[in-house]
Amino acid sequence: MAKDRTIVYQKPTCTTCRKLFQLLEEDGVDFQRVDYFVDPIPRDKLADLLARAGVSPRDALRTRAPQYAELGLGDPAVGAEAILDAMAEHPDLIQRPIVERGGRVVIARPVERVREIL
Repeated sequence: MAKDRTIVYQKPTCTTCRKLFQLLEEDGVDFQRVDYFVDPIPRDKLADLLARAGVSPRDALRTRAPQYAELGLGDPAVGAEAILDAMAEHPDLIQRPIVERGGRVVIARPVERVREIL
């Protein structure tokens, strides 16, 4: 991947994602959008993205997603591998937006965090 290529893993209806797009456009950053509800992030790729972001799978969970409670993911006994499996199967569990640029990754919450990798 080219060092300056920016990829945003996102959900089009996400307000934070839309705010990020506005910030990137205002900053003149060329970026590719990946709707991971249409093009799911493979489990291995998701694990890699989170590792490069320095974030554990548990810390990348959206606790407001209905599947969080339904699958009992709040239980501290649920390990990272099981959380990754759940995220791969239920993408609404993944915090967003995830921004990848070169070898660096950040979960852009708040959106200004993206500037850490630009």
